[in-house]
Amino acid sequence: MIDFRPILQVVGILLSTLAIAMFVPAMTDLVAGNTDWQVFLGAGFLTLFIGMSLFLTNRSGATGLTVRQAFLLTAISWIVLVAFAALPFTFAKLGLDYGDAFFEAMAGLTTTGATVVSALHQVPPGILMWRALLQWLGGIGIIVTAIALLPMLRIAGMQLFQTESTDQEKILPRTARISFSISVIYGVFTIACFLAYWSAGMAPFPALLHAMTTVSTAGFSTHDLSIGVFDSTAIELIAMVFMILGTLPFVLYIQIARGRFVPLWRDFQVRWFFAILIVSIAALTIWRLATTEFGFWVVLREVSFNVTAIATTTGYASTDFGNWGGLAMAIFFILCFLGGCTGSTAGGIKMFRIHVLAANFYTQLRRLTQPHGVFVAHFNKVQITEPVSQSVTAFFVIYIAGFFLLTIGLSAHGLDFLTSLSGAAAAIGNVGPGLGPIIGPAGNYASLPDSAKFMLCAGMLLGRLELFTILVLLTPRFWRE
Repeated sequence: MIDFRPILQVVGILLSTLAIAMFVPAMTDLVAGNTDWQVFLGAGFLTLFIGMSLFLTNRSGATGLTVRQAFLLTAISWIVLVAFAALPFTFAKLGLDYGDAFFEAMAGLTTTGATVVSALHQVPPGILMWRALLQWLGGIGIIVTAIALLPMLRIAGMQLFQTESTDQEKILPRTARISFSISVIYGVFTIACFLAYWSAGMAPFPALLHAMTTVSTAGFSTHDLSIGVFDSTAIELIAMVFMILGTLPFVLYIQIARGRFVPLWRDFQVRWFFAILIVSIAALTIWRLATTEFGFWVVLREVSFNVTAIATTTGYASTDFGNWGGLAMAIFFILCFLGGCTGSTAGGIKMFRIHVLAANFYTQLRRLTQPHGVFVAHFNKVQITEPVSQSVTAFFVIYIAGFFLLTIGLSAHGLDFLTSLSGAAAAIGNVGPGLGPIIGPAGNYASLPDSAKFMLCAGMLLGRLELFTILVLLTPRFWRE
């Protein structure tokens, strides 16, 4: 029998943290003279009451979580946090029902960046703060989950990054240590990004909000035109730098803080990410120069920013790249799948899995041509074991299968093929905007049926928690002793 008390205790702590965060937009609206401060205050006290109740009534004296409890905690905490994070969206002056509010909260905490809110420049400052704050908090949660929990749970090849644990080790203490280091680095990046945006001409408030959604590679903006509304080369360059910083492995930043700079460049994930980014920018720049009358620097600026935004799964846009033609659509679609590095805030399949798949493919080719040879695939000079290889392959198959099922489900709602295809890829890859006139960079998800939005929420959660973290809970064997 699974002991739920440690799980509910941690969920209570997380809910209490979320409640305290609600007081920040409450103060923002209060200072701005907007009556929505009462909504945030009420939702905050309700969330705090429930969170503290769960914490106090489930104190078991346990110092950690077992692996089975960690599976449950990961899934339950994200769903419960989204459910309560949706409350301010529901009761504020946005006109959203709970379904739309849940979608917005899910897109926020999973750093997906898809939105159902229009006319963002007219939205009260408290709501804008809450959207950015959810993505910033979600970014920290994602990194901690990827670095501290998933390797121990052996999810989708993540055991390759397991450094100091056994299956029986209690998980919670190690998570706390890593969380502190990550939080410091994450906070430093956010402050640096804020100061850079401010110095580049952004007003302090939008600079702060964009800093939070840039470092978290999340993509919520304060305007429907996203970063494009500022029309500033300096702002776009700053965004590119911090989007890339957010999509590299944070555990390597911890090593840099300890004086070890070499591992960042030697990491195959980092090399593969930059290689794909550069090749994509070069290919699209050549394509745009051949199909448009704009000059080289204008094209390079547009292509570099928008490719970086999608490759890092941030989802910002400086222009409607859906009008760039077939090759551009194909490249952006592929980038939605690839994602960034493991241990970052980025979504997608992740670079390390792409490398493992490629290494296994190359090794298999060599075995076919030299049947008597002994060939072993490696990642960062570490042997890729058979369990890791099988886990990555299984993840890839399930990821693609989930994408196709989500596409079929969206198509069943009467959505056109491009909207269904790109919407499924953007949701499960945690990118945000899709392709086409409805959910592309110039649109949003407001017009989709409620059932389609809930399907996309499921896709966001599955993609964010690496699929198997949720799917394993659906197996009867998990619930048996």
